[in-house]
Amino acid sequence: MRAQVVKERPAVTRSSIVKTLQRLETLVDRETAALTSRAPIDLKEFNNAKSQALLDLSLATRSLDMATLDAELIERLKTLRAKLEKNRVVLRRHLEAVREIANLVSETIQDAEWDGTYSQHSGPGSSLAK
Repeated sequence: MRAQVVKERPAVTRSSIVKTLQRLETLVDRETAALTSRAPIDLKEFNNAKSQALLDLSLATRSLDMATLDAELIERLKTLRAKLEKNRVVLRRHLEAVREIANLVSETIQDAEWDGTYSQHSGPGSSLAK
């Protein structure tokens, strides 16, 4: 009976890896699509879900002999890597835009509140801004 369990384990492991890869790819695709279409998105929720899926993938591959990876799994991992790279680029662009908007809002607030009492004005049009 023990030999039977050992024989079934690679199939179970492979199956869990495939399911986890599918889940991770779906998450990455959804997040990337939402960011590119500028749809409302909960980045924290996506980050948590991706982190959990990556942890699950790590746990599933722990008992797998990497030398026995078949061509299909290798191709799926390459596909996931490409999707993650695209996602990284889109996320970076999104965060840069958020940072730029936050800086503009901050400068606007500072300009609106500045009355010259305590420091020199460093807003647009001042000699310190040049």
